[in-house]
Parts: sequence; C-alpha cells; structure tokens
Amino acid sequence: MVYTKEEYIKVNVEQLKEKAGVDADMDLLEAVVKHMGIAAQGGDASLVSCGQESEMETIKDKFLKNRLGLGDGDGLDAAIEKVCKDLGESNTQKYRAAFYYLLAKNYGKTL
Repeated sequence: MVYTKEEYIKVNVEQLKEKAGVDADMDLLEAVVKHMGIAAQGGDASLVSCGQESEMETIKDKFLKNRLGLGDGDGLDAAIEKVCKDLGESNTQKYRAAFYYLLAKNYGKTL
C-alpha cells in the first residue's frame, strides 16, 4: 500500500497505541518519518521483519549506531528484540516508523 505522509503517521500512531500501549510523541514520530524519507510511502521499506537477521543488522548499524550514535556496549540487540516483542511477535506488519520510534524512546534520543 502507498501512503501519504499523514496516513503513514496515522497507522504508526495506531500501532504504537494498540500493540505497544504507547501514546506517541508526535514531534519524535514526525522526525522519524522525515528521517525515513521515501521509505515512509509504503511497500516493503515501510515495514520491519524481525525474522530477517540481515534487516536487524541494518537497523543496528544504520539507525542505532549511525543515526542515534550508539555503540556495541549499549545493548543494541536486546533493544531490537524488545521492540520486536512490544509490537507483537505474531504481528508481521511492524511499521518501520513505530519500530524506530520505540528504539529512539528506549534510549532517550531525538532525531
């Protein structure tokens, strides 16, 4: 599905509330969506698959290390695993913005 920016933000707000029980900080969520750029428009790039090890490594390297400035000693794998669980282990439609949002919140980071 292709989303407008507003639609994508809305589905992420809903997922954060329904799956993780979180009321989204809209400033942070909008910053995450802006960071994502074209990936927020939909398709595979707008979703996260916790079952793909290569994707988890990319999230760790590109988002947690490069974007948030974290290091290997910061419990990155545990944080990613927690977000996978928070968004529902059986949920195959984990929105990337919600995923990144929870990671940023976990570390008290802004974008």
